[in-house]
Amino acid sequence: MQLYNTLSRQVEEFVPYNPPHVKMYTCGPTVYHYAHIGNLRSYIMEDVLEKFLRYEGYDVKRVMNITDVGHLSSDADTGEDKMLKGAKRENKTVMEIAKFYTEAFFNDCRRLNIKYPDVVEPATNCIPKFIDMIKTLVEKQFAYQAGANIYFDTSKVKDYYCLTGHNEDELLVGVRDDVEEDTNKRNKSDFVLWFTKSKFENQELKWSSPWGVGYPGWHIECSCIACKHLGEYLDLHCGGVDNIFPHHTNEIAQSESAFGHPWCKYWFHVQHLKEKGGKMSKSKGNILTVSTLEENGYNPLVYRLFCLQSHYRKPLEFSYEVLDNVKSAYDRLVARIVNLKPEGEPDTEQVRRYHELFGEAVGNDLNTSSGLTILYDMLKDDLSDATKLAITADFETVLSLGLLEAREAGLKAASEDSDDEFAKYVESKIAERLEAKKARDYARADAIRAELADKGVVLKDSREGTTWEKAK
Repeated sequence: MQLYNTLSRQVEEFVPYNPPHVKMYTCGPTVYHYAHIGNLRSYIMEDVLEKFLRYEGYDVKRVMNITDVGHLSSDADTGEDKMLKGAKRENKTVMEIAKFYTEAFFNDCRRLNIKYPDVVEPATNCIPKFIDMIKTLVEKQFAYQAGANIYFDTSKVKDYYCLTGHNEDELLVGVRDDVEEDTNKRNKSDFVLWFTKSKFENQELKWSSPWGVGYPGWHIECSCIACKHLGEYLDLHCGGVDNIFPHHTNEIAQSESAFGHPWCKYWFHVQHLKEKGGKMSKSKGNILTVSTLEENGYNPLVYRLFCLQSHYRKPLEFSYEVLDNVKSAYDRLVARIVNLKPEGEPDTEQVRRYHELFGEAVGNDLNTSSGLTILYDMLKDDLSDATKLAITADFETVLSLGLLEAREAGLKAASEDSDDEFAKYVESKIAERLEAKKARDYARADAIRAELADKGVVLKDSREGTTWEKAK
């Protein structure tokens, strides 16, 4: 597989540390509000990546964190804690907010056919792990205490900007929001590992630490949770492009400083979803959720197809007009799958050939658009319907567009419609037979009984009238 590596800024052959095993980490949500479809674009493409690795024979272990503490409204350690902000908004506790929106997030994932990760770990489960890594960084003099907080000293890292290619003078202070200057920092790129009560007196979640009662910074969470479940060597780390700086940059700095060796080989980042007004974000209020799409009559898997039609490294512009076109394409695709009438066994050689074609297409830097083209070409090919259905099932292990489920639903609906029509036919014949009997046309009545018997219908006459059932 060829994959673009943000770390090297080029497409590389994917070679994990210990093939065929792949240790994969994906940054999970901060569960203070519903995920919008821009957030979910990243999770869809990470899901496709994981499934494609499995398709190619890799043994993948995927870990995801849940941020339920420590993520401030600015990525550079300023502003209000997002979880506290959500609790105030809804007059609930932080943990009530975390539980509700964690469940909402995974419900959205289920509707989008996003596989549940092998491990899901809330940050609040791992406070001792965070403290241990921070203690290591302090002991190794990569961290310092100032203003009662613990900061990571980025000047101690040889290549702090390895993931972005920036230098200190080019530093953009804050990707998502404007950032206030923190006078406790020795360097403007330093970041907080542990906040004490000096930051927020009203912080709901606080723990004892060697540096005072407080709570972890956002960046330390992912390093520790990844290490807890995947060890000190990581093959693949995923997230949206807005995670590159400062979050993933800081993860690399603190992890490699603590471990004393290179940490993660490949970094996979998904571009933004945009509307005409710009990037979709909760802070701007211009968000659409999976539920919003459903309320407007769209199957969530239409949105998944919308994402798969574009390359993950290209910004994607959303509009309902475009989504309508995708919906039409999805409905036509489902109709083609429903109309397949498989007889006999699939051609295993053709299944193998298309498996390889699909693998080559999608394996070129997760080119899902090319993979869809292979699917459409296959459906036009001179193959038996049984073979087409088998190949579709093979592709669906990666695409997960619900095509086989839609086929079953379509066939069931068609069968039910057919049953309704048959029942109407039988009832009309029973009524016709009754009229024949009233007219003493017993030959006609017997002929109707025989006609229905030929179709597997058994009539039962009684004082209450005539009933019927299908012959067993």
